[in-house]
Amino acid sequence: MFDMRLAADRGVANHGWLKSHHTFSFANYWDPKQVGFSDLLVINDDTVAPAKGFGTHPHRNMEIISYVLDGALEHKDSMGTGSVIIPGDIQLMSAGSGIAHSEFNHSHHEQVHFLQIWVVPNEVNTASSYQQVHIHPDDKRGKLHLMISAQGGEKTLAIKQDINIYAGLFDGEETTEYTMPEHRYTYVHVARGSIEINGKIFHAGDAARIREAGKLSLTHASNAEVLIFDMRPIETPSM
Repeated sequence: MFDMRLAADRGVANHGWLKSHHTFSFANYWDPKQVGFSDLLVINDDTVAPAKGFGTHPHRNMEIISYVLDGALEHKDSMGTGSVIIPGDIQLMSAGSGIAHSEFNHSHHEQVHFLQIWVVPNEVNTASSYQQVHIHPDDKRGKLHLMISAQGGEKTLAIKQDINIYAGLFDGEETTEYTMPEHRYTYVHVARGSIEINGKIFHAGDAARIREAGKLSLTHASNAEVLIFDMRPIETPSM
């Protein structure tokens, strides 16, 4: 049922100021078996040194999500948006017809650890936009919160793709079940900690492709933060 992708099998890049683990092929890391899943193209697990970051660079026709685990990430872009993203915040930048942005560690003393996630949009050359929302830990504690969807909503950002992205926090006896819809693909990524999912142990950075409907039982967690992607039933993104 599960097509596991273990953390240790991911691509690794160490640039000194940046340490990155690539779930899917990215930059100098290439694996023909790991070129995304459905409309999910990138999950980079990045740790950035104090006061360092990504200088201004452009993007087009991509939905780019930043999910901060520890520290604070400073964002600036060519639309005039400026913000600092902390744990609990979700940032979604729709690059559309073109945008330039920078992302820096806001702190001069502490590292920032975050996930950068890219989703291929279902429209191209649209107007660029920026969204950010804070989701309190209570909204994710022991349950899954819908943080991104095509429709958006309260504490849910709107993305230009048929995808639903959930986040949950689990520890100790906290459990939940997730029903995978029929004729859809599911991707599970454990961002931190450890958790048992349908009898399999997942540690930080572990993930799984799931192509069948059914239920996911999330149990026996230790400080776990879990992302679940509900997506179209296609194997790889269409660019």
